[in-house]
Amino acid sequence: MLVAIKKELLVRKNELGSELIETIYFGGGTPSLLTAKELESVFSVIYKNYKVVNNAEITLEANPDDLTEQKIMELAKLPVNRLSIGIQSFFNDDLKFMNRAHTAEESKKCLTVALQYFDNITIDLIYGVPNMSNEKWLKNLKLAFEFGVPHISSYALTVEEKTALYNFIKKGKVLPLDENLALEHFNLLVKETEKNEFVQYEISNFGKQNYFSKHNTSYWLGEKYLGIGPSAHSFNGVERSWNVSNNAKYIKALAEDKLPNEVEKLTVNNVFNEYIMTGLRTIWGVSYQKIRKDFGEKYLQQLKKKAQPFIKRGLLELTNNTLITTKKGKFLVDGIASDLFKINS
Repeated sequence: MLVAIKKELLVRKNELGSELIETIYFGGGTPSLLTAKELESVFSVIYKNYKVVNNAEITLEANPDDLTEQKIMELAKLPVNRLSIGIQSFFNDDLKFMNRAHTAEESKKCLTVALQYFDNITIDLIYGVPNMSNEKWLKNLKLAFEFGVPHISSYALTVEEKTALYNFIKKGKVLPLDENLALEHFNLLVKETEKNEFVQYEISNFGKQNYFSKHNTSYWLGEKYLGIGPSAHSFNGVERSWNVSNNAKYIKALAEDKLPNEVEKLTVNNVFNEYIMTGLRTIWGVSYQKIRKDFGEKYLQQLKKKAQPFIKRGLLELTNNTLITTKKGKFLVDGIASDLFKINS
């Protein structure tokens, strides 16, 4: 796998042209399983073949059970300067329910050590878990605040088909997900993070000043990016591409000097709809000026017309000629965005 990843990095090194690399993100699973030496070999290929800025944000996703003190010390010696730790919950019954390999104790221990070596840490927390009371959710948040992590990404529990949780709910062994419970937890999340001086700069992302994720922000602002590895997605401004999700097929293709990806040229409507979706999820909103400049007067007038009912209902507001989601509208943002999409040309 590492050989294939490094080969793809080499093969695709000209795709971004003279673009400077400002963020690098090791994600999509368990990159914390890699040894320091293995990670070093990947960094070597990147730095030799790409123009990386001096203060690049370099994030590594990690599971708490992988982050021993020795591992954390090794990571601190690498170019990695930001950790994304999949805590999910500080309670063992929740972790067991979510089929996580780590324990609450491992979460607390790894955070205690990691914060001695890394200033920039983000953790994931899941809400809307059946049987999770509001009090328990507040305890999860309180623990995160007490540790002093400067960034939290928090998502409602979702159920994917063909998973154990999906089958348990179908058979009646587990209560179905409660949207009202998820909404209560979301409102508590917004309220408590605000009290603790976090900024909700994207629907699911809360950061202290100067700790917003530069990497994820670049996605939401429509910047170009290059995705390496199985299932990875890329965007060059006009086309989107994605790699095959099968590990064996990915490795085989690169061994045969083939790029295992599919490419889709985006229509004007695709680009418009993506800007609406991502813009409404962030504090930067959707700029009417940008709509007029990038898409034309016709798109702008249609958007204004479609947005009016949501403005009247207090779900959207217009500030400085920018459409922004209100507090009331945040939990409903995906549905609102889809109603504003341009369907026909």
